[in-house]
Amino acid sequence: MHTPLVFIDGDQGTTGLQIHARLQGRNDLRLLTLPEAERKHSQRRAEAINSADIAILCLPDEAARDAVASITTLNVQVIDASSAHRTTPGWVYGLPELDERQAQRIAQARRVSNPGCYPTGAIALLRPLVNAGLLPADYPLSIHAISGYSGGGRAAVERHEQANPGEVPTLQLYGLELAHKHVPEIQQHAGLSARPVFMPGYGAYRQGIVLSIPLQLRLLPAGISAEHLQACLELHYQGARHVQVMPLHQDGPAKALDPEALNDSNDLRLALYANPAHGQVLLTAVFDNLGKGASGAAVQNLDLMLAARHQA
Repeated sequence: MHTPLVFIDGDQGTTGLQIHARLQGRNDLRLLTLPEAERKHSQRRAEAINSADIAILCLPDEAARDAVASITTLNVQVIDASSAHRTTPGWVYGLPELDERQAQRIAQARRVSNPGCYPTGAIALLRPLVNAGLLPADYPLSIHAISGYSGGGRAAVERHEQANPGEVPTLQLYGLELAHKHVPEIQQHAGLSARPVFMPGYGAYRQGIVLSIPLQLRLLPAGISAEHLQACLELHYQGARHVQVMPLHQDGPAKALDPEALNDSNDLRLALYANPAHGQVLLTAVFDNLGKGASGAAVQNLDLMLAARHQA
């Protein structure tokens, strides 16, 4: 039986290194990586990607587009971890939990775009509610998220971990021009007709995301309560291996959310906090930006492709 050859293009970046580590020791695939001297050699990279059964691109956006353009072998499957193709027609969005058929679409696709870290949490919370008609597609959404500094890539990791105390801020918000590249991805795949406000930030810790989206019940369809929102998410993610929906909290003090709670896993934890007296609900997600937000998700999609190849 043919053992699939998997090529990781860009395996020295933050995401690529994590994917490589997660695949070590597996005997159901063969890993192809290039020597350091060949990693920036366009012809050698093109030869590698065309020799692979599945290629995982961990590259800047423009380099990812160039890598895809270099493919001449029809049967090469691609998982692109960059943001280059997340809203591109013809590419399958790599969030298996998007709906009941998405995992099968990913398994059979030739081109899969791995979701962005922040969009993973936002879309997981919003898409089921929009589809069910509980959240209007034109709701004036505001999304706030804090990630560990590894979300800024290898350069950000080195900047934080080589700095002296006080040289890097404890917390920094960015995307203040309200034009973050993740917004079109969130809007498209959450099924929104109105552009959400997205406010990201980096904390002084390595990895992990806490994301929150406030809702006013008075702006939802008449009669919709926190219980309806909770039931919708529970139904949507029933049986989902990597998504946990926590019990609804709307009575008394609540524990603080720890962005590092699911580090080194591929899990996503969703929770709703409600105050019925004020008519307000907070949608929340906690996950590892290097796990379900990047490398873990890529490996999850890879496993779907490998399973389909095994069954073929």
